[in-house]
Amino acid sequence: MQPKRHAFIVDQMLGRLAKWLRLMGYDTLYFNSISDRKLLKIAKEENRILLTRDTRLMERREVKNRRIKAFLIGHDSLALQLEQLGRDLHLSPQGSLPYCTLCNVPVEPVEKEKVREHVPPYVFETQTNFARCPSCGRLYWRGTHWQHIQEDLIRIFKSGAS
Repeated sequence: MQPKRHAFIVDQMLGRLAKWLRLMGYDTLYFNSISDRKLLKIAKEENRILLTRDTRLMERREVKNRRIKAFLIGHDSLALQLEQLGRDLHLSPQGSLPYCTLCNVPVEPVEKEKVREHVPPYVFETQTNFARCPSCGRLYWRGTHWQHIQEDLIRIFKSGAS
């Protein structure tokens, strides 16, 4: 039996972190504008871990009595935020297809020929695997940008482990 993967909800101060958690393969909800009450309600109802930079949110009764699991993110730097999560929650990149960075839906593989008209010619010629978000239609492929993301994650999680 595979262990349950973490699912997150992040406050509006952590949009960039949400995007990177999605790229790492974690289900991560993020809203540009949401009340603390609604944020806590979703966290509780969906059994999500709340990630926040808001110390007042950490003082809420539901968080203090642990009905909602929450972590205070102590840094502005994305690299340090990811290091903290690696250390505190033992997170690491999942290696699976990521979640859409825009709408948090798992992306699905798509046949190369079906994307011919939707990607630049160079990308079509040099890439073999593509994925699409079934919700918004955004296309993903593992070009040089994906290699850079993976290198950044390896560097961050190696330095966080030391």
